[in-house]
Amino acid sequence: MSDHIVSSYDNDLENLRRSISEMGGIAEKMVADATDALVRRDTALAQSVIVADKRLDTLQHQIEERAVLLIAKRQPLAIDLRETISAIRVSGDLERIGDLAKNVAKRVVAISDQAVGQKIIVGVKHMSDLAQAQLKDILDAYAARDIKSSRDVWERDGEIDALYNSLFRELLTYMMEDPRNISFCTHLLFCAKNVERIGDHTTNIAETIQYLVTGETPTGDRPKDDASNYTTVEPAGA
Repeated sequence: MSDHIVSSYDNDLENLRRSISEMGGIAEKMVADATDALVRRDTALAQSVIVADKRLDTLQHQIEERAVLLIAKRQPLAIDLRETISAIRVSGDLERIGDLAKNVAKRVVAISDQAVGQKIIVGVKHMSDLAQAQLKDILDAYAARDIKSSRDVWERDGEIDALYNSLFRELLTYMMEDPRNISFCTHLLFCAKNVERIGDHTTNIAETIQYLVTGETPTGDRPKDDASNYTTVEPAGA
């Protein structure tokens, strides 16, 4: 980024970048902690995720206010305007990622006293591992203004969708085989959907990176493979 005649203008932009970086770090930790809390059934860790979301919300509001003020005061053009608008978009996606991690944490609290084998949690953890990798990579791409890396994240999201479809069917089967599994598996389905949505928000950020660098948005359909709305499962013995 080029320096501006008014040094405070550079400071304004740098402050936006720092706040986005802080939000990214908090969001990454929330997703990781929510997943660990689910695997270990750790309600204390889940509660810490719920509390952390307040800081993420505060940062998002601050970024939005500072960006609007910057536009009004500096009337930026070209790359500077795109960076300011991109900061608003990315902060919104990171705030939503925090909300989704918080939702998982709330489910952990709800199922903490239910005794169900860990085997059926493994699929959600695998999904979350992929989503966390996408989140890390897209934050790195945003910091580096790296279109190639952001496009790679954009294209990888279909893998999370495919896992979600598979897990959706598996959990439905568990519920049909034993009604005692219904409550736990329903919560787990919501956890999986939240993780799948986290992946969607990383693709949002990927599109914002392309807009930031080129002024254009990606063309073509998103790699969306969530078919859970159309999934049917045959009853056992049918």
